[in-house]
Amino acid sequence: MTEAQQLEANVPAEQRQGWGQFLKSLASVSGDLSSMTAPSFILSPVSLAEYPSYWGEHPELFAKCKDGADDVEKIQNVLRWFIGTLKGTYTARNTSMGSEKKPLNPILGELFLGNWEDKDGQGETTLVAEQVSHHPPITAYHVENKKAGVSLEGHSGQKTSFTGRTITVKQTGHAVLRVQNKEGTEDLYLITLPHLVIEGLLWGAPYVELSGTSYIASSTGYLAKIDYSGKGYFSGKSHTYKATIAPSSKPDHALYTIEGQWDGISKRKSDVFWDASAERREVGVKPIEEQHEMESRRVWKVTAEGIKSGNYETASKDKTRIENEQRQKRKDEAAAGTPHQLTEFVHIEDDEEYAKLIGGFKGTPAHEDAYRRKPRVH
Repeated sequence: MTEAQQLEANVPAEQRQGWGQFLKSLASVSGDLSSMTAPSFILSPVSLAEYPSYWGEHPELFAKCKDGADDVEKIQNVLRWFIGTLKGTYTARNTSMGSEKKPLNPILGELFLGNWEDKDGQGETTLVAEQVSHHPPITAYHVENKKAGVSLEGHSGQKTSFTGRTITVKQTGHAVLRVQNKEGTEDLYLITLPHLVIEGLLWGAPYVELSGTSYIASSTGYLAKIDYSGKGYFSGKSHTYKATIAPSSKPDHALYTIEGQWDGISKRKSDVFWDASAERREVGVKPIEEQHEMESRRVWKVTAEGIKSGNYETASKDKTRIENEQRQKRKDEAAAGTPHQLTEFVHIEDDEEYAKLIGGFKGTPAHEDAYRRKPRVH
């Protein structure tokens, strides 16, 4: 099938002109693409503020990050949980919607609150996410299982560019996994994020491939390195990776090697390391009518309903209303000298934990900002 035939099959007739104009607009922009408006048929009914929920879709793996006979087995469990998050994060929309969709850009202060109930005696897992910056877009998140003594805290942003046939997304930010150990102290695992390549644009069916390398660096002295590759024009399998676990002091001396497809089966030698067909548990949230006015699904209720039903005119009008209200709110805050205040997180400049753990691998700046969950007042 030619690209023209694929485009005809994937893009509704009434949307093809708009899709062509969108591709031309991509080619004309030299900077970041984050604020560009995509044609309505390619919009997702889900805000980017919800995406941290993918960290918790396997709560049993998240809780098991505390387990292991030694530090090497523990980082294997952390790596397995991390690989388990990738299918939901990067291919779930291809399966459910037919192609990758552009998520709604969260408004400043937008919240996403959810949980995974305790089903196996390991405890409830909770999620708090907040849009802590709009320019550049940054989402902070905190995932925790108090009973298991495991929590994840991090932030993510995106810098996007168009390269002729694909969109390249550099994910900014990092996460720190905190695990209570038997000695009553914390083991820390710094997690960096892979880069994305959005393929399939020319025929109107975008999908995500991961590229480059990401790391999990432990305070216990071990390093997991994950190299990503995808299907080329003539060879290779999609969504493939190769991971190694080694001492941080000797990153080239791998103790274990795991490889396969992060959306399928991966193995360590002949043993299955992870099978991505395992059930993913969707995050639970309150009914929309009970949510805070800044919670994501309440903010975007009308827009999301319009997208889901194909009523793109309603979706577009509501989306524009929300965006205009936000612009006016920022102007009013600037005029009054009362800048927006974060509600769930605090901003940390030059995160010391990041600077310490990043020493396990090279090529990354020694300092980076972070966001910490605000202490709860009881």
